[in-house]
Amino acid sequence: MSSIKQFQVTFDCADPERLARFWCEVLGYVVPPPPAGFATWDDHHRSQAPEDRGAWFACSDPTGVGPRLFFQRVPEGKAAKNRVHLDVRVATGLVGEERLAALEAECARLVPLGAVRVQLLYDGHDACIVMQDIEGNEFCLD
Repeated sequence: MSSIKQFQVTFDCADPERLARFWCEVLGYVVPPPPAGFATWDDHHRSQAPEDRGAWFACSDPTGVGPRLFFQRVPEGKAAKNRVHLDVRVATGLVGEERLAALEAECARLVPLGAVRVQLLYDGHDACIVMQDIEGNEFCLD
């Protein structure tokens, strides 16, 4: 039995390009070049039927290590807590006040981008900050 080596994480959302660009800022990801034959993503979007414009967008890790993120427009809004979420690993290996400081610094960077701080979980040794992206999807700073 072969093992899968690559996967992508797919987000259902209202505004795929806006959410993809938010996650590019969070993770240092990039928007891939537009499909062959198009100079820009706007050119590509204009070539589509009006109902298909902006229906999806993607971003990827420029190093090729992290998974591709795919964003697809859906008609319904977010109704409940995520069953799966991303942990943004900004304080790996740190503990106590040093860990807390790294998490708080990243939180301070993300809030002006539109992220929302939900809750700090801290026991004096380990910590994470629960956040929401610009469409209300939960993620953790870990």
